[in-house]
Amino acid sequence: QVQLVESGGGLVQPGGSLRISCVPSGSIFSFNVMDWYRQAPGKQRELVARLTRGDITNYADSVKGRFTISRDSAKNTVYLQMNSLKPEDTAVYFCYAVDGLGGHWGQGTQVTVSS
Repeated sequence: QVQLVESGGGLVQPGGSLRISCVPSGSIFSFNVMDWYRQAPGKQRELVARLTRGDITNYADSVKGRFTISRDSAKNTVYLQMNSLKPEDTAVYFCYAVDGLGGHWGQGTQVTVSS
């Protein structure tokens, strides 16, 4: 069974930066797509950033220019670098990965942007 473990969430002030990580139980290159989603209280889960195996990236309009998804193959880790954070970025962030068996979710990591 595929497991995705997120880490790096926390409390940060508006305008600050945070980097969250996702480590899968298998190789990151076994997945066709690795995404970051987020879910704020009372809202639907939304796609924030996508990284394909072919290094194509896509971002939600709300985070373009502020967030960057990347991977480190040596550490078998996918990152989401979040800069210029806003209170509306507060949410639980989930890693999601798709392979031949389907989609797999991590447990989520809380990101809170507040002064």
